[in-house]
Amino acid sequence: MPVQNLARSDIVTAAPDESIQELATTMQDEGVGCVVITDDGAPVGIVTDRDLVMRLLASGTDPNQVVAEDVMSEDLCTIEDRAGFYHATELMSEHGVRRLPVTDSDGALTGIITIDDLNELLADEQQELAGVIRQQRPPY
Repeated sequence: MPVQNLARSDIVTAAPDESIQELATTMQDEGVGCVVITDDGAPVGIVTDRDLVMRLLASGTDPNQVVAEDVMSEDLCTIEDRAGFYHATELMSEHGVRRLPVTDSDGALTGIITIDDLNELLADEQQELAGVIRQQRPPY
């Protein structure tokens, strides 16, 4: 199954020069744990709620002196929308990330897929398999 069938298209984005206060407010308002940082429609980084805590608060940095590009993960791991969801799980495991921005063949941001999305898919598949087993199991 291609990632484009699973990815969410309602991505929350911000510019690299967005203030940390604006990012945190956006995360709260949108009920998300990350904001994809884009430049001309292409993902260039990601800021997670964990980044705000670990890279900003824990270091004692003044939030008023910092913008998105100062705390974003720059070594962004993305996945092309035509790739399979098994590839997404491999990338997440290999890079130790829980979220993958999804891009088209030109590198433009088209969605995001999270470990929660993949877990939900796997749970649905397990339910389907359980139904098959229940139908074929002899009565005891």
